[in-house]
Amino acid sequence: MPQGKGLIDLTKQNLSAFPEEIFNQTGLKILYLDQNQISIIPDTIINLKSLKKLSLYNNTLTALPDAFFSMISLETVNVSCNEIKRLSEKIKNLKNLQIWDIQHNKLKKLPNNIGTLNNLRFLYLAGNQLKDLPVSCKNLAKLLYLNLSQNCFTSLPDFIGNLSNLIELRIYDNFISLFPESFTNLSSLKELHAQNNTLKALPLSFGNLKNLRKIFFQNNLLEHLPETITALYHLTDLDLRSNKLTKLPDTFGNLKSLRFLDLRDNLLTSLPLSLKTLPRLEKLDLRLNKHLIIPSWIHNLEEKGCTIFI
Repeated sequence: MPQGKGLIDLTKQNLSAFPEEIFNQTGLKILYLDQNQISIIPDTIINLKSLKKLSLYNNTLTALPDAFFSMISLETVNVSCNEIKRLSEKIKNLKNLQIWDIQHNKLKKLPNNIGTLNNLRFLYLAGNQLKDLPVSCKNLAKLLYLNLSQNCFTSLPDFIGNLSNLIELRIYDNFISLFPESFTNLSSLKELHAQNNTLKALPLSFGNLKNLRKIFFQNNLLEHLPETITALYHLTDLDLRSNKLTKLPDTFGNLKSLRFLDLRDNLLTSLPLSLKTLPRLEKLDLRLNKHLIIPSWIHNLEEKGCTIFI
């Protein structure tokens, strides 16, 4: 049994069940059982009272037993790529949980009390069938990373703005058409991945997200951008390809940190003059804007080392 001090790794061992001898390892802290064919977590798992990290990625689990939710020492759990359909309200017992990865399962809803996990920092929920989040999620004050991608969301809850420590939000491959006004209270947000939705407009206060570094809005329905987006002075990457933009704000040149700008496949007819003053721009993609008149000053950017695709 491959193991080190407090660690057992049984990844890809063609297991259909937990090996019984594991449960004698009462000092075990880390257990990897990834990429096997395990369908059940036995109640005897409760014997592993020191376990801090449990990974069962890519097995055939359909449920998590009550005994699992009694393992109060757990800090990191990865049960992604299984067949789990529901979670017990007993999840509230996992008070020390910091990383919870249940991506690519069959969840249609989350327990109403999931917001009591107030030490949670990373929450991975991508690839399920979720339509909304319980209101209690507004209490996840320590959350740094939230992945809601590849679900069935048509909107984000008003309380999303309560997650003021959130650094990265992934909501791509949903059906979201609008952000609530509270969205711009996410003052710590650095990365926003919102591609492949149905966004038609952004909040006028979008510029309040002062810490944003990377924005991915490709494949939406955006027709215009609020002027305030040009107040995002730390922004380095902006992907707006495959939208319905007809123009950019005149003050676009205020984005002094911008390095990569993708405007492919929009409805642009002109570019703001201020664009030529962007000092750090490395790549500008203007392809598939059929009616765009390319300005003569575009060569100013090329002379500064910017690669331009027309």
